[in-house]
Order: sequence, then C-alpha cells, then structure tokens
Amino acid sequence: MVEVATPRTRSWSTPYVAVLRSRIRAQRSYRLSFASEVVSAFVVGLVELAEVWLIFRTARILGGLDLDAALLLFGLSHSSFALSQVLFGHLDNLPALIRLGQLDAYHLRPQPLLLQLITSDISLRRFARASVSIVALGVGLVRNDIAWETSTVTLLTLTILGGIALFGGMFVCAAGLQFYLIDGSELTNSFTYGGSFAATQPASVFPTPMKLLFGFAIPVSFTAYLPTLALLRLPGPPLLPAWLAWLTPAAALWVWLLALVLWRSGTRHYQGGGG
Repeated sequence: MVEVATPRTRSWSTPYVAVLRSRIRAQRSYRLSFASEVVSAFVVGLVELAEVWLIFRTARILGGLDLDAALLLFGLSHSSFALSQVLFGHLDNLPALIRLGQLDAYHLRPQPLLLQLITSDISLRRFARASVSIVALGVGLVRNDIAWETSTVTLLTLTILGGIALFGGMFVCAAGLQFYLIDGSELTNSFTYGGSFAATQPASVFPTPMKLLFGFAIPVSFTAYLPTLALLRLPGPPLLPAWLAWLTPAAALWVWLLALVLWRSGTRHYQGGGG
C-alpha cells in the first residue's frame, strides 16, 4: 500500500523564510570570509566603545553624565541601532538595485516590495557589533545606581524595541528617498548613521536647534539619552525632560509614518530600470 505524503503547510511567510535561510547558508559557506567579516565588525564595535571611554576619561563629566552613565547611553543606542542594522541595513543596497535594473524583478513577484527587500538578506556579521554594545549595556546597568522595579524593566523593554523600530524606520526613510536621489546615499546616510552617532551623545550639550532636530524631527534622543535620564532619575535639560522616555514608541510611530509616506511616494515615482 502506497502512503500519500502529506503536503507541507505553507503560510504567507514561507517564501521570506526560505530566502533568509538561503542567505544564511550562503554566508556560512565561505567560512574564512565569514570569520574575517565577523572579526572586523567586532573590532569596529570595540573602536566605537573606545571612543566613548577616551572622551569620558578626559572630560570625566559631559552633559551631566559620567563614564558609567555614558556606558548605559552607548549600550542602549548602539544595541538598538546594531540590531536594527541586522534587520534593515541592507536597504542601503537599493540604489545599486535601481541602477542595475534589478529592482524590476522584485516588482514581478506577488509580494509587497518593501517586505521583499527587508527579507532579501540578513547580515550575520552585524551581530558581532551588536554583541559589543549589549555587553556595554549590561555593564552600564550593573555599574549605575538603578532602582529595579517593574517600571524599570518595562521602560528598558520599550526603549530597546522602540529604538530598533525607530532606527528601522530611518533606514526605510532613506530607502524611500533613493528613488529620487539615486546617487545621493551619502546624504541619507548622514541622517541614518549620523543619527546613530548623535544618539550616543548627551543631548544636553547640543545647541537648541540640534535639540529640536534630534529630539523631535529625527527623534534619536528617544532611543538612549532620554531613557538613560529616566533610569538614572536625572531631570534632563530644557525641551528634553526625562519623562519623555516613556514616549519612545510614539517617536518610533512618527518615524514609521514618515517612512511609509516617503516609501509610497518613492515607489510611485519609480519608472523602471529601462531594461
């Protein structure tokens, strides 16, 4: 008697998971190359951490924060950005896809374009950079005098998840603008990667225009600076009181609203690669 094989259950996520598995297998196939990329990303993370240590070793107190508080600030901002980069960082390749006409192939598939691009790749080496920032975050949480309550854990969870979403929205904003700029990725990188750098700094040292820019227009202060103030129970400078840290999900929602508007406008503007 011949047994009939039961067909596998397929869900909407099956093709996306298959693509991600293939990308992970491809990266692991070239082990020496993969190992060198992991080491390089790890060293980059260490250098970024060393920058913070050098600044606060000299200045001692900057913007009302000492070295221990700066480790917390660095850990929160870089953990969110590095994990967001794992999920969304390859959207930086969109200008090359447009120039080479390869984006047209994505339009032929019956799945949302943005979701296809997000799930088209995953760079495992970026976990190495994230590991440095997660260790720094752990050290910052231990060395600072933090009152561990339910609200503290809730705020940390909201901060990490909101930060990943906020930086992810910034990558989508930059991708939406590529349909107009094509070779202007340096301009958009100044907001994504520049925003990441600004998030590691105490916003209290910024002049008022920059506080408004990084506090509300590109609200990266919500990913680390404001939560750091709230965790350490510091009052915060004018315009950026510590209680705003609880509005990190709202800041991420604002960035994603802007990102989806830019993405929709960009894809409507796209006329094809000419192939």
